[in-house]
Amino acid sequence: MSERFGHVIDGEERASLDGAEFDTVDPYTQQPWASVALGGAPEADLAVASARRAFDEGPWPRMGFAERGALLHRFADLIMANLDELALADTRDMGKPVADAKGKDVPRTAQNIRFFADHARLSAAETYPTDTGHHAYSRYEPAGVVAAIAPWNFPMMLESWKFAPALAWGNTVVLKPAEDSPVSATLMARLALEAGIPPGVFNVLHGYGPDSAGSALTEDPRVDRITFTGESNTGRAITAAAARNLTPVSLELGGKGANLVFADADLGTAVDWSIKAIFTNAGQVCLAGSRLYVQRPVLDEFLARFVAAAEALVVGDPKEAGTQIGPLSSKTHHTKVTSYLDDPSGKVLTGGRGDGLFVRPTVVVDAAPDSPIQCEEIFGPIVTVTPFDTEDEAVAAANGSRYGLNAMVFTENLSRAHRVSARLRAGTVWTNCFFVRDLRAPFGGFGDSGWGREGGTFSREFFTEPKAVVMAIDGG
Repeated sequence: MSERFGHVIDGEERASLDGAEFDTVDPYTQQPWASVALGGAPEADLAVASARRAFDEGPWPRMGFAERGALLHRFADLIMANLDELALADTRDMGKPVADAKGKDVPRTAQNIRFFADHARLSAAETYPTDTGHHAYSRYEPAGVVAAIAPWNFPMMLESWKFAPALAWGNTVVLKPAEDSPVSATLMARLALEAGIPPGVFNVLHGYGPDSAGSALTEDPRVDRITFTGESNTGRAITAAAARNLTPVSLELGGKGANLVFADADLGTAVDWSIKAIFTNAGQVCLAGSRLYVQRPVLDEFLARFVAAAEALVVGDPKEAGTQIGPLSSKTHHTKVTSYLDDPSGKVLTGGRGDGLFVRPTVVVDAAPDSPIQCEEIFGPIVTVTPFDTEDEAVAAANGSRYGLNAMVFTENLSRAHRVSARLRAGTVWTNCFFVRDLRAPFGGFGDSGWGREGGTFSREFFTEPKAVVMAIDGG
């Protein structure tokens, strides 16, 4: 193990002040493959000070949108030019199939950066005509220093969902990647500097959360915005810390997505998308369709097709191009996920524990409505299948969760599609598809799934300070 990755602070990659490091472990081999600087409060202080100085004194917030956008596009170009290295970093860090990292995650990271660079440049402000001899209009000015705390399941993609709009609107950023997937963040920070983004604008801080780098970031009064994706209880802790400084927070938290398959659905379409909805990334997706409700007349046929498709997925070495299901991200997470297989309610039709840190695609039927496997976010390749009879019953079951991040509806009845989508308490509802994203649309959740929305103008609202300017005309 010879590779080392540091914090990137004020344009320099550096070790922690005390020289502390932690190992990042390949979940397939279960062996360390790199050492990463382990930061705490002192490093957080340096990173925030760097971002604060770059915002208060540096050129980035004062550039025009076109100039900032050109640098961000150059950044995206470099990400695509280094696709193989970035993809392999996430595969080795958290077990993601390399085909997914190359085909989806890295390109989507570049796309996020390009989209927000262009969106900021093309966004229009408002004018407010008056009949009092005044002219009023709005401005959207960068908020300041953004602390971006990201999860490990889609490292680059979800990190860029945070830092790209923040940077595009002229903010400076301290990114804290998850400790289970740190390496690609350092690689991206190196590329940002190569692209010409000034020192201090995009900082990367490595470390843990409670009583470490994460809590130091969220408690710092010099931070103007906090954006977090992760587990709901962590979101509560971040909100409590931010409240002491009245720091605005955007939270995208857990999920327990409901997937409704009606008897009039195209079953081929429903099976294909439902497989993707629960088994993509070994189920380590906040949007996973982990509660599958199937109308009783098609239950048997759907289950036969669904189980066969689950069993056909290729489980193996994530560095092999043909692998569809890799190991879970860590031993700790594997222990958590497999604990749900000990649930006394429900019958496992296929799947279960595999070798090492693997869990095979698992389908469970007859789970009790109030059982942990049915109610709690598992974050693994385990789906419960429950029959329903009526539309009202399906909607009630889908809404009977403290989570409300997303839902899916499969039906060929257009009226039902609109009607059910309107009744579901979920931040995103997909009909006859899954994970199709328009970056202009709001993204976030109801209930324990989050607080606030990001995407398009919703990101602008969060990462800027809207200002009203009122001018007197003709001495009015």
